[in-house]
Amino acid sequence: MSLEMSNVNGGTGAQGSRDKRELLCLLKLIKKYQLKSTEELLCQEANVSSADLSEISESDVQKVLGAALGLGDNDRERERAPAPQHPPKQSAVTEANAAEALAKFIGDDSFDAQQYEQAYQELRTFVEDSLDIYKHELSMVLYPILVQIYFKMLASGLRDKAKEFIEKYKSDLDGYYIEGLFSLLLLSKPEELLDNDLVSAMETDRFVIRMSRDSHSLFKRHIQDRRQEVVADIVSKYLHFDTYEGMARNKLQCVATAGSHVGEAKRQDNKMRVYYGLLKEVDFQTLTTPAPAPEEEDDDPDAPDRPKKKKPKKDPLLSKKSKSDPNAPSIDRIPLPELKDSDKLLKLKALREASKRLALSKDQLPSAVFYTVLNSHQGVTCAEISDDSTMLACGFGDSSVRIWSLTPAKLRALKDADALRELDKESADINVRMLDDRSGETTRSFLGHTGPVYRCAFAPEMNLLLSCSEDGTIRLWSLLTWSCVVTYRGHVYPVWDVRFAPHGYYFVSCSYDKTARLWATDSNQALRVFVGHLSDVDCVQFHPNSNYVATGSSDRTVRLWDNMTGQSVRLMTGHKGPVSSLAFSACGRYLASGSVDHNIIIWDLSSGALVTTLLRHTSTVSTITFSRDGTLLAAAGLDNNLTLWDFHKVTEDYISNHITVSHHQDENDEDVYLLRTFPSKNSPFVTLHFTRRNLLMCVGLFKS
Repeated sequence: MSLEMSNVNGGTGAQGSRDKRELLCLLKLIKKYQLKSTEELLCQEANVSSADLSEISESDVQKVLGAALGLGDNDRERERAPAPQHPPKQSAVTEANAAEALAKFIGDDSFDAQQYEQAYQELRTFVEDSLDIYKHELSMVLYPILVQIYFKMLASGLRDKAKEFIEKYKSDLDGYYIEGLFSLLLLSKPEELLDNDLVSAMETDRFVIRMSRDSHSLFKRHIQDRRQEVVADIVSKYLHFDTYEGMARNKLQCVATAGSHVGEAKRQDNKMRVYYGLLKEVDFQTLTTPAPAPEEEDDDPDAPDRPKKKKPKKDPLLSKKSKSDPNAPSIDRIPLPELKDSDKLLKLKALREASKRLALSKDQLPSAVFYTVLNSHQGVTCAEISDDSTMLACGFGDSSVRIWSLTPAKLRALKDADALRELDKESADINVRMLDDRSGETTRSFLGHTGPVYRCAFAPEMNLLLSCSEDGTIRLWSLLTWSCVVTYRGHVYPVWDVRFAPHGYYFVSCSYDKTARLWATDSNQALRVFVGHLSDVDCVQFHPNSNYVATGSSDRTVRLWDNMTGQSVRLMTGHKGPVSSLAFSACGRYLASGSVDHNIIIWDLSSGALVTTLLRHTSTVSTITFSRDGTLLAAAGLDNNLTLWDFHKVTEDYISNHITVSHHQDENDEDVYLLRTFPSKNSPFVTLHFTRRNLLMCVGLFKS
């Protein structure tokens, strides 16, 4: 055997023999997994015979793999051990760096807890004695400074003193901060500070406070006049003031955008342009109109009485050309799959159904139908209705997914291979002929996950279904073969939500690992990883033009991400609890978010501004959806209530400046936009769906 190996610098010898050994180990591994075609190609390329592989033992393969992965012998032993179902978070705390890291919190070797408490007491008195016009903005500094002093006390080993400090002054804070304080009170050792999400968030990202220039000047003057060096040190390290010109905000306006773990959004967080317009629809006329016949002269002298040929009539529904939206992205901004004829026919069918849509308004409310799931083992964890409203998918706590047909048509599977070969592929109804009528069933089940299924999502073409689970995987199921096609692995913790892009091909997922990921159905690796949230990403939603993704998190923020760049282009704060549901308006400009704080907030994506807050629910808002014409917003939650809101009036008031763009409205009468409330008997709502004709479909779980 003659095999010359060279490194990248052209060297041979010891390096060459080492590379040769690594190549043989790789071939041994490929042979072990029976990848015959790959093995043959690599052997031919490297001029290696099968006899050479006999020299390599299994231990050699393991050593080479260990060296490549940077593992020692102990690491390889750990690799052989069975992995836990959910790997624990890696601790950043070691004995070597714990003392150094904790010193950052203290900041001074001669730490005096009494001095810090006295400084906070003086700051508190200053805020209380301030004029009412400035008091509400100045009070926003109390929470982050209180928390930072608590961190310093705990890092110094004064656990009891730190807890007494929190208990003494927590009554000064707004109620939405108390939950965060409770989690901080559970910390018992200084080392636990280094692994806490909230501590890390306030350490890495400065707490943002939006304040008028007059209020900020008063605050700085107080620190300078009283010589509060300890407060000044905290402010310089952990606070960021986003000042603006004009009158200070009142209490309602301050609270409207507060509540996030890191304060309010900075103005520069929402400066990038967002192309929120809709993509131009495909021209269906060419698909439905037959090719024109060759032109003939009308005044033929040989046949003067010949009747003139009539031109085919154009469908008025399809002849309307959509105007190009100046706010829409270019059609090629992100690569979208080319529409097949079958996809165009589906879109054509949807367009015809939409032409029969009921126009909704405050005087014309939609009819609603409620599907209640009874006697489900371990409960329904999620539900989803297909875009054409023909199928319902539910995920269950026992790891199963179940599909129901909502029409008399049954769920059919493909014919066997022999029968498919006999079909005429050119026939117009080939898609119908491919299905076996004998296999029709009213319901089918998918089994494969090893944990509760948290979300299902139908593809726009209705031939695929996505599901995500507590087992950290996403599965793609075929609704033709009724089997799992692909398992996507990327998240290392439970996956809470998954959604298909409106144009298909792409989908997005979010997880307990604080990330959201953009995928394509034909790749098992994520195309984008969206990193920026400080806690679980609980819900995710695609923009109607497929160029953006919105995420809601337990850090109480909503973010908008650009799929092309992977950057966060909008950061929206205002919720006082984890964000549980998201929905884009039909026009693409507005985003609605529901939360555990019982509120629904409408956001303007063009500026990132808060439009209004809708208050009526008494529990978590678990699902939100817009009507197909964009005039109504439907929301439902765990309080067993469905609410309908006049979204047309919301946007009218916002555009006409009845709602203040920069500061949020001064008054919020909950009944201004509320049209109707529908209570269910004893069934929390799981999902809402408007059909193409604007019938509202609801799915819930009966709780005895």
